[in-house]
Amino acid sequence: MILASNSPRRQQLLREAGFEFEVFVRDFPEDFPGELPADEVAQYLAVQKNENYRPLLPDALILTADTTVILGDRVMNKPANADEAREMLTSLSNKTHEVICGVCISSASREISFSDRTEVTFGSLSPAEIDHYITTFQPFDKAGAYGIQEWIGMTKIIRITGSYYNVMGLPTHKVYEALMGF
Repeated sequence: MILASNSPRRQQLLREAGFEFEVFVRDFPEDFPGELPADEVAQYLAVQKNENYRPLLPDALILTADTTVILGDRVMNKPANADEAREMLTSLSNKTHEVICGVCISSASREISFSDRTEVTFGSLSPAEIDHYITTFQPFDKAGAYGIQEWIGMTKIIRITGSYYNVMGLPTHKVYEALMGF
């Protein structure tokens, strides 16, 4: 199996779930049509990524994924810099948002895609706490500018409804079922 993702969290989750895989990555623009409903963006990007790899790895089993954070109708992907991360985290303070992870798995003869969603509620985040988190954890490779498994998740997330692992970057329960059926 090829995990077409540079995410150390996805690699960790797949490894801990007992899967053997190789990592293969290449640059891919994470663009999506503006009219696409926010809750469909993650799955759309996972499929687009998978189709990007298929010609290079025609005989491989390929797994791609994408995670988005959605607050209202706003899609939050990875922040470009500290200012954008600060703005994202400020907007998530004292609010509930959705984390949607889209997954696409393909072989030479078959492709399936799906997504999972988890509701996450943050308590109050002060400007000093936000600055501490950004400076210490550099969350620039994380949708919504945070990692649930890090300090901010331990101290400021007050409730989740759904899969914790989905928020980390891969709905392992659904991936396991899909791969067992493949």
